[in-house]
Amino acid sequence: MPKTPTDGPAQPRLFTATVFEGFGTSLFRPADEPIVGRKFRSKQPSRLRKQVRTHAPRTPGVYGMIDERGRLVYVGKAKNLRARLLSYFRTNSRDPKAGKIIRHTRVLVWEQIGDELAALLRELELIQTLRPKFNVLGVPGLQRHHYICVGKSPAPQVFVTNKPTGKELGIYGPLVKRNRSEDAARRLNDWFKLRDCPQTVPLSFADQPDLFVQDRAAKCLRFELGLCLGPCAGACTRKEYGAGVRGAKGFLDGRDRTILATLNRLMADAAANFEFEKATAMRDRLQTLEWLDARLTLLRQARTKNSFVYPLVGHDGRERWYLIHRGQVRAVCFTPTTDDERARAAALTAATFGVGPASPVLTGGAVDSVLLVAAWFRRNAGEDAKLMSHGVYPRGLENCKEPRG
Repeated sequence: MPKTPTDGPAQPRLFTATVFEGFGTSLFRPADEPIVGRKFRSKQPSRLRKQVRTHAPRTPGVYGMIDERGRLVYVGKAKNLRARLLSYFRTNSRDPKAGKIIRHTRVLVWEQIGDELAALLRELELIQTLRPKFNVLGVPGLQRHHYICVGKSPAPQVFVTNKPTGKELGIYGPLVKRNRSEDAARRLNDWFKLRDCPQTVPLSFADQPDLFVQDRAAKCLRFELGLCLGPCAGACTRKEYGAGVRGAKGFLDGRDRTILATLNRLMADAAANFEFEKATAMRDRLQTLEWLDARLTLLRQARTKNSFVYPLVGHDGRERWYLIHRGQVRAVCFTPTTDDERARAAALTAATFGVGPASPVLTGGAVDSVLLVAAWFRRNAGEDAKLMSHGVYPRGLENCKEPRG
């Protein structure tokens, strides 16, 4: 039976070793496609190079470098395995990281893949599951996934966190480049005049009666600058503050982009009046929020749309169906040619696109997959013309019977 998005028959592992036990099964290989790969061991880079020149195919695939302790230290992908692997041994033209990787390599392994898209997906799959040292070493904290949230009662604000609690009014992401996210959160708080002070600051609203008369003063300059409604000073009602929260959430939900049009107009007006410093400030705000809007739009589309079947012919001449649901490749099968294959493909298609409602938030691993698929179609213009709707059976699956056996 073809594997489904949630389970499937175990496939034999390609390699066995004391520590590294092989790449294992893959979501991005049809269940009936054999695994083809090689493994070479040597302490001498020259001998590894000789084996690559002799045996490495000129086909797409993934490869791994294993150190003297049997640990997988690097995973890569290639459109042409032979050319990519040989580049590691060119001392005059390789980059310093490649030289460092090959100096640590005692075993070199590779696995052939049907096409370039599968190689990209397989590389991401292996990095996420195996976490090889040189793939993740040095990745800065700014590149780790985080979320922009709206929450924290009694006066919600826009803030950035690595781990939302689930109690927030809105969770958006995951995102990378935390400095840009924090800049966007700050600008949203300023625009909608929401607080950005710590939870320890006492808050009270104008419509909240006090038992005792208190001399309440703003705790920071944002109130004096007109960038905060001042719930710490009782300068606004709950209704007034709530309007700002709804405005920020409307932008983050993609329902109200008025802020972008307003900033664009203010920037143009300032430039026309030769107020270039003001125009520059408006431009910086606009660029930050346009970046955030574009990223959130992509993630929203992935959760609610981008579900289709993508046929792609591999280097071996065989066509594969990539079942893409909510922006992610969920399963792969060969294009069916017999009645049994059509029935199994129909069952796999139904199982893939019949999963439950979309999760309100993409996980870090899921967003990497979504972005990879989106980038593939951006780079390969015209490929979207091949897409087949999942709303009806793809071509060849009409009137399929249940598979035998």
